[in-house]
Amino acid sequence: MRELINIYCDESCHLQNDKESVMALGAVYCPAAKKDEIFNCIAELKKKHNLTPKNKKNPKDNRAYYEMKWNKISKSKIAFFKDVIDYFFADDDLSFRVLVVPDKSKLDYKAYGHTHDTFYYKMYFGMLKAILNPEYGHNIYIDIKDTRSTEKVHKLEEVLRNDKYDFSKSIIKKVQQVRSHEVELIQLADLLTGAISYINRGLNTSSAKNEIIELIRHRSKYSLLKSTLLKEKKINIFIWEPSRYIHLL
Repeated sequence: MRELINIYCDESCHLQNDKESVMALGAVYCPAAKKDEIFNCIAELKKKHNLTPKNKKNPKDNRAYYEMKWNKISKSKIAFFKDVIDYFFADDDLSFRVLVVPDKSKLDYKAYGHTHDTFYYKMYFGMLKAILNPEYGHNIYIDIKDTRSTEKVHKLEEVLRNDKYDFSKSIIKKVQQVRSHEVELIQLADLLTGAISYINRGLNTSSAKNEIIELIRHRSKYSLLKSTLLKEKKINIFIWEPSRYIHLL
C-alpha cells in the first residue's frame, strides 16, 4: 500500500480585484500517519500560552482552540507564534512549499486566451507539482474561503488528475474542503503563506510580524524573496516570473 501524504493548502491575495499585486499559494505537508501527533503538539503550544477553548460546553474540543492566523500576530502573542515557527523547523515531518506571483496586475490573460480563474488553477498546480510524488498517495485539504469553494475543489482535482494521468485515483486520493479553525495545519499554512506574502509585498509596518519574518529567515537561512532550489524540502519558495515561465500558461 502506498504511503499517504497530507497536504494542507492556503492562499493569500488570490482574488483578481483585491487591490493587492502579490498572490501567494502555499501548502504545509506531512506523512498522514504523523498528522494526529502534529495536531496535538500545536494544540499543546496553544495550551502553554493560555489560548484556551472558546467552546465552554466542551473544553476538551481542540477544534475550539484559538485559530492561529498570520493576521492575528501581535506583540501580546509573539511568544506563541515564535514557538510555532520553532516547532515547524524542529519537526522533520513538516514541510512547506509556496508559489509567489510578484505582480498579478501586469498579467495579460487575454493575450494567451486565459482568465484569472484558469491562471489561478495553473498556479495552484505549479505550487503542488513539486510536492506530488507518483510513489505516494496524497490527500489535499483546502480551506473554505468563499461561496465558490466547492467549485474550486472539483476543478483543482480535475486539473491535478488529468496532468498526472491519475484516473485510478492512486496519486491524488482526494481534494477536500475543510474549515481552518478545525485543522491545525491549515492554520500553519496560513501563517507561513501570510509571512511570505507580507515580505514579498514590501510590508514592514508591524513590529511583531517583522520579528516572525526575521525568525523564519534565521531558521531557514533564506531571504524569502528569491526562489529556493527545487529540492529544498523544509521551506521551498518559487517566485513565478511571467517572462521566463509564460509557456506554462
